[in-house]
Amino acid sequence: MTEPYAAPREAAVIDIGSNSVRMVLYRLEGRAIWTVFNEKVQAGLGRDLPATRRLSEPGVALAMTALRRFAAVLEGVRPAYVFVAATAAVREAEDGPSFCDRVAAETGLKVRVLTGEEEASYAALGVTAGDPRARGLAADMGGSSLELIRIGLDRPEPGVTLPLGPFSLADPKGFDAERLKSTIAARLKPVAKRFATPELHAVGGGWRSLAQVHMEISGYPLRIVHQYAMTAKDARDVARFVAQQSRASLDRLPGVSKRRAETLPYAALVLDGLIEALALETVVFSAWGLREGLLYETLDRDELPVDPLIAGCAALGGRQGISPGLPAALQAWLADVVEALPVSFGPERDPVLAAAACRLADLGARLHPDHRVDLVFDQVLRAPIPGQTHAERAWLAAALNARYGGGGSTPVPDLIERLLPEDARLAARAMGLALRLGCDLSGRSPQLLANASVTVRDGALRLAATPGYADVLLGEQTKRRAKALAEALGLKLEI
Repeated sequence: MTEPYAAPREAAVIDIGSNSVRMVLYRLEGRAIWTVFNEKVQAGLGRDLPATRRLSEPGVALAMTALRRFAAVLEGVRPAYVFVAATAAVREAEDGPSFCDRVAAETGLKVRVLTGEEEASYAALGVTAGDPRARGLAADMGGSSLELIRIGLDRPEPGVTLPLGPFSLADPKGFDAERLKSTIAARLKPVAKRFATPELHAVGGGWRSLAQVHMEISGYPLRIVHQYAMTAKDARDVARFVAQQSRASLDRLPGVSKRRAETLPYAALVLDGLIEALALETVVFSAWGLREGLLYETLDRDELPVDPLIAGCAALGGRQGISPGLPAALQAWLADVVEALPVSFGPERDPVLAAAACRLADLGARLHPDHRVDLVFDQVLRAPIPGQTHAERAWLAAALNARYGGGGSTPVPDLIERLLPEDARLAARAMGLALRLGCDLSGRSPQLLANASVTVRDGALRLAATPGYADVLLGEQTKRRAKALAEALGLKLEI
């Protein structure tokens, strides 16, 4: 049995937002989505919209320069899919239609102007593509608007667009936090009851910057924004901290560009207002949103149900691995061991993590043996694969560390200890030792693996071979690998 292979496809999304104009090139490998190129220009198209109802003239000039460049790149790359979408600023501006006509005339790009409801819907689709377990509310904050839409429902509900972007909130009298709080509360009040929820999934560059600020303040060891989770209290604390900073102080904050510093206090106050109005308990930051939602819609129907973590691990492992049939063979072979592992994330999630680990079991095949442990550990921990919490990243990295002979402490023990409780650390190590046993016993050959079995019964780990294969498969190295696994699980070993 081998993993299904999906021929890679290239896709491009150009997102003409109220603040930035961005192009992202993706490679689609089945359900796995990889970003291969990402470029943006902070054009500020919506900056003048509240006062003039027109797009910013300097912003249009910047946007057109960027779009001509993007069109030239697309001409060279020729992706299978191209999406060009414009959001609130172009949608609401009096000269929005003429801007789209100019884009078409000068670049050949046909702009699709999304309605507010479509914008919310694609943002929700992107959030759930990046985290299928996401529940509650998706909130996408752009330069001019905020989209809110419920996610995780059996039947989709329409979202809403509110004038709660930095440009919509800008006051000619200057930034006044207290006055802005009142404005934000008033604009949220009509929808607060409808969208009240314990969990918010925050989309948008301003909120991603808030997450990075919190990571720095709290000394968080894993600097990955996607699926970074905070309690509502922590989110409110960092939002209020940012809102109180001077412009000079904001410029010095880690992960905050000078352009972003201009709009960050507005993003902070809107998040603070949402926490208050919607009775939030948790805020989860998503690096996936509208652009990924547009992509998700293009995936073939038979690809949609695949867990993005398993798909991403299969694609990543397949690039380095040698035997395409090994991951699925290992998963079947280790079924008994997986059931015997200490509980890490629950009975539904633990088998998914084990399946993902099997897809990564051959990841180090082409890496230098002197550096394999460190390289594999770091790659698994930081790979841009969605559908996993930070704790699950740590679990998989710890498992692959053991798979390649790394010690129990792992290359970054402080990170693992902070993100994983002891039982989960033990389970991850045992999973890695089980992968090591299966790979070394068989020489990474699914055919040889099929002639051995590993079971857990009555407090013992039992390793056996089919008649005629004992001498071939159950040598001294195999016995050492099996002993290490049995000890990690607290079991006797029977061979």
